[in-house]
Amino acid sequence: MLSPERLSLPGPEYLVQRHVLTYMEDAVSQLLENRDDISQYGIARFFTEYFNSVRQGTHILFREFSFIQATPHNRASFLRTFWRCFRTVGKNGDLLTAKEYHCLLQLLCPDFPMELTQKAARIVLMDDAMDCLMSFSDFLFAFQIQFYYSEFLESIAAIYQDLLTGKNPNTVIVPTSSSGQHRSRQAPSECSPLDGVEASLFYQCLESLCDRSKYSCPPSALVKEVLSSVQRLTFYGFLMALAKHHGINRAIGALPDKGDLLLDPSMDQELEKLLSQVSGLSISTPASSSGDIANLPTHNSPKISSPWKPHHRQKVDTESDGSTDETDSSEN
Repeated sequence: MLSPERLSLPGPEYLVQRHVLTYMEDAVSQLLENRDDISQYGIARFFTEYFNSVRQGTHILFREFSFIQATPHNRASFLRTFWRCFRTVGKNGDLLTAKEYHCLLQLLCPDFPMELTQKAARIVLMDDAMDCLMSFSDFLFAFQIQFYYSEFLESIAAIYQDLLTGKNPNTVIVPTSSSGQHRSRQAPSECSPLDGVEASLFYQCLESLCDRSKYSCPPSALVKEVLSSVQRLTFYGFLMALAKHHGINRAIGALPDKGDLLLDPSMDQELEKLLSQVSGLSISTPASSSGDIANLPTHNSPKISSPWKPHHRQKVDTESDGSTDETDSSEN
């Protein structure tokens, strides 16, 4: 069925909003690269399977970074895939460094840039101690904000720095003011960097940015909710608040709520099926067959474990609430 949204927009605008042309170009490119193989089962079937994979979010697997960041849907699909593939890291209570999390990201996207991983780690650690350990939930929600809203975060970093150093004029136009009046503000140069900036002034700049930005931004109402709860805040304090906000997580729509982060019933069912098949294969193989039987799992041996283990590991009883309390770092 056609949704009301599809019917309310002119065709060209809808195509742009949903990045349909991006997927068409990618599909045609892959068709040309693999035309010999595709000719065996037809072009129509290829396009059907391609767009089914886009709908399911599996189209980003092992693709180049330029593609996985090309659309909001690609970014959300990558976040969801990363969570589903490596949630056992959190389930097992493993604490990993930024470099180790980056290795996991590269398993899904070989050219994933280390810079983005480091920026996500700094949201958790609030410093440059990249060798400190982080829980899976702390890193995942910080990574979500950094990856999904990367352009927005670059813009607000510049705004924050200008407010902090006093490079901006001492007046700011309030976007919601119909009279266009200017409100005076305290010169940021009078403030200590450790104190951050005034939250209300920061929001005035961000509100305008959210309204005019062509990139993905958090809903302005939720940004206002975050900033209205404090008088002053630091840049990384703001990013951590965004990462912990349930409403922003739901607005992105890639990850479950924190309480359900380690649950994935559909994936668990698939794993159980695979384990059952492996166990059945082990039982049905005659003991008098070749010596390769020793290499097959026994009925009692299958065990779900983390898909990747670090060379060093620490255990925690539960996942943190998004704070840095359980990370192995100095006082932030």
